[in-house]
Amino acid sequence: MADLAGARAALDRGDWAGALTLLPVAAPGAALVAEEWEARARAAYGAGEFEHAMSAWEALHALQRQQGDDDAAGFTAATVALHLLVDSGLMAAVRGWVSRAEALVGARPDGPAHALLAMVRTYERFLSGDPEGARIHAAQAVDLGSRLGVLPALVLGQVATARLMLHDGDLEAGLAQLDEVALRLTSGEVDPFTTGMMYCELVCAAQNLGLHDRARDWTQMMEQWRHGRAFGGIHGRCRVHRAELLRISGPVSMAEDEALAACAELRPWMRRELGWPLVELGIIRLRRGDLEGAEEAFLEAHDHAWSPQPWLALLRLEQGDLATAGAMVDEAVANPPDLPWKERPPFGDLRMVPLLEAQAEIAAASGDLPGLQSAVAGLAQVAVRVGSGTVPAAAATAAARLALVLGDAAGAVRHASAGVVAWSEAGAPHERAVARVLLGQAHELAGQPHLARLEWQAAHRDFVAFGAERRAAHVAGMFTDDQPRREGAAGPARELPARATMRRTGRVWRVTHGGREVVLADLVGLGHLARMLAEPGREFHVLDLCGAQHSDQGLPVLDDEARDAYRRRLAEVEDDIAEAEDDLDDVRRAHAEQDRDYLVAELGRALGLGGRDRTTHGTSERARTSVTRSLRYALARISEQDAELGAHLGRCVRTGLYCSYQADPMARLVWEVETAP
Repeated sequence: MADLAGARAALDRGDWAGALTLLPVAAPGAALVAEEWEARARAAYGAGEFEHAMSAWEALHALQRQQGDDDAAGFTAATVALHLLVDSGLMAAVRGWVSRAEALVGARPDGPAHALLAMVRTYERFLSGDPEGARIHAAQAVDLGSRLGVLPALVLGQVATARLMLHDGDLEAGLAQLDEVALRLTSGEVDPFTTGMMYCELVCAAQNLGLHDRARDWTQMMEQWRHGRAFGGIHGRCRVHRAELLRISGPVSMAEDEALAACAELRPWMRRELGWPLVELGIIRLRRGDLEGAEEAFLEAHDHAWSPQPWLALLRLEQGDLATAGAMVDEAVANPPDLPWKERPPFGDLRMVPLLEAQAEIAAASGDLPGLQSAVAGLAQVAVRVGSGTVPAAAATAAARLALVLGDAAGAVRHASAGVVAWSEAGAPHERAVARVLLGQAHELAGQPHLARLEWQAAHRDFVAFGAERRAAHVAGMFTDDQPRREGAAGPARELPARATMRRTGRVWRVTHGGREVVLADLVGLGHLARMLAEPGREFHVLDLCGAQHSDQGLPVLDDEARDAYRRRLAEVEDDIAEAEDDLDDVRRAHAEQDRDYLVAELGRALGLGGRDRTTHGTSERARTSVTRSLRYALARISEQDAELGAHLGRCVRTGLYCSYQADPMARLVWEVETAP
């Protein structure tokens, strides 16, 4: 039996699932009263049933229209628009619901619905690349929030205004206003939904500027606040921010754990914007050297109509496909991805920084001097305007690449040294190691091989500690000979001893070669490694390594409610396209067509031959992730005791859906593996 009072009490204490059990079943055509629809929408949203929540709010809106309560219907329409804005990234659908709300309350005296609409309009314009429109609506949100006592509108308007100040180059005033908002959020006077979203905005603003110290501070504030207060997708968003910061500071294994957990938590919430955590996962895997895993994440993001550039181009560079890497990054620079991505600036020169960094690296590797010069000039221009954070560090690193290509040893030493210092101050050991590799090359070019060796050894230590095993192994090859050599130069590889052993006795593994011994406590990854070393060249399916069965039952890609919601969104998007065409608004039409392409692709992915549901296959992916993590952890422990052996294994162990040990013909290393009971 329905218990509305009990459901409301459950909502007040955050028991979303409990509230749902106390409410009437929302079957098609259910005759629920307005209060029951509203409670069901809130409960479903808190429980992670996004489409269920949206369906309930839409049903509430229809009921209010039927009853002639235009004020309430307008507020509900604005609520639908807000949640589509926050969780879907489908701006065309957002505009459709804003239009419904404005038609109902636009001519009425200012009220809460107007404040809510100003909030939505602010970020719809911001994310659609219209800073002037966002500025106008942000001022309205601040005014209405102050006059009507609608605190969420006031806070959101202040944050948006501050972000626009940062975009205009007024860093001091913009950051000061964000600090004021941060203090207000800690007071507890702002509702949990708005608090969580605004904490996310603070972190995004700092990361856009490369101010990782401030981003860490605000992420820590968000982390302390969220326990017991956050709901909806806020937990997952906080995880993505932690993954982003760990991707900068390391260890990268922890970053991958956070990114994987974030993807799992956000799948019920995000639609198109799920590309954000997927791209972050791909970047982390790329840094670890898990190229297959990185490709999986980037391609899934692409499936969600989310651009994985420039990191997919950098993956192609790692895979040795210089032509494709160059073509990809040049296209991305010429036509920057146009996405409603508040985690990256949706407009302005700051959004170009990662694209130009990647272009500089790829152009230097492929000998594209004009592309490299253009990227260096672009980064230098942004660095002059910003003047702080990691942008100047990125500009210095790119300038060092150019100086090396031009044979300017003194300039390369100067710029690479500046990059090392700046990345150190930013707490970014991976980028510092990259700059050290360049500094070593500059010293070698200047005829200072002893200084080159020092930098390469320091870079190797940074890469190992960070968890970038592929790069660590590569850099180790630059100083293992008696004389250092430039990256990519020909030279004899140092041979490992002809025989090595791996033995387990009880709960201890002993790995020996060349008179040295590594002693390790029993680890899951060492067991996987032993199986592969015992059969070099054999490809083991991850489910075999885990001892799991190959049956991989899945769930529908989209359930019935989600499919119906996607079809409704598609109709809203088509209406938006028609309006844009009538208004001759080509930019709006292009954005709406992107939304339409995403929805069509999602519906297509959900249906197979004969219209049957497609299903996900999560078991293999979970096993792949688990095995890869276990192996890389074990290899890192070996590297701590024997860097040379760790580098060899890092080169020869292949991970992915199939894992193997591919013997290095230059090393001629033969393994003996024994496992005692």
